[in-house]
Amino acid sequence: MANDKMLAQVSKKPGFFAALDQSGGSTPGALKLYGIPESAYSGDAEMFKLIHEMRVRIITAPAFTGDKVIGSILFEATMDGQAEGKPVPSFLWEDRGVVPFLKVDKGLEEEADGVQLMKPIPGLDSLLERAAKLGIFGTKMRSVIKLNSQAGIAAIAQQQFALGKQIEAHGLVPILEPEVSIKSPDKAGAEATLRAELLKGLDALPETSRVMLKLTIPDVPDFYQPLIEHPRVVRVVALSGGYTRADACERLSENHGMIASFSRALINDLKVSMSDSEFDATLSEAIDEIYEASVDKA
Repeated sequence: MANDKMLAQVSKKPGFFAALDQSGGSTPGALKLYGIPESAYSGDAEMFKLIHEMRVRIITAPAFTGDKVIGSILFEATMDGQAEGKPVPSFLWEDRGVVPFLKVDKGLEEEADGVQLMKPIPGLDSLLERAAKLGIFGTKMRSVIKLNSQAGIAAIAQQQFALGKQIEAHGLVPILEPEVSIKSPDKAGAEATLRAELLKGLDALPETSRVMLKLTIPDVPDFYQPLIEHPRVVRVVALSGGYTRADACERLSENHGMIASFSRALINDLKVSMSDSEFDATLSEAIDEIYEASVDKA
């Protein structure tokens, strides 16, 4: 079964995840970095068309294969789009050997208790149903921790696990993403509180449950080892969180068993004006660097 092959790849294969899931709020910034100013388009439809073209250029590039990129997180419009005449999830898995995931959150609430919970996700069940039919393996949803607040972090973990349960009911593997801001005044303290809350949540899951975690690279190397080794955890992936690629890769390489799930750190150097050979070479270089940081050194 494709699902079993996907699970084996996601849980064991050396490599990393490409996060191609910028949404409405972060798309203008991603396009600007790519060399497309806001004055070049008007309205969401044109904006999403341009970002879809950028993503298709990335996923059809020669270096973007399951050899090093073992999974990719998609925005809903990308999941519904086409690449080389195929639905994107089918193209990724069948043609590239890359496991497709879907970002399902609808952004963040205002900060309260030092954290930003996720906004409600209306129509989540029907979205999950559609995703499963399109061959999506799992999902991702992000909330943000700014302060080392016991109450706030407990609420974040609770919300992530509750939605994870709803996602698992559709046969999909949820990636829980409680991001600790790299600007947090007590980042290490927030990470300690978060680790304790996540372990509590994981221990309460039924034995058949399988989740993934997407976390900020911790200040203390190997701090998330107990999460990586937890029987309910398929894999722990790292977000770049605003670190430069060099910095993110250096920090990641000190954390055994944690692999990258980078967005900005993967695509920052790509430009719309590049020739295909320049674009492919630049992407290939980024993929190699992030892969190296994600592979455990003996």
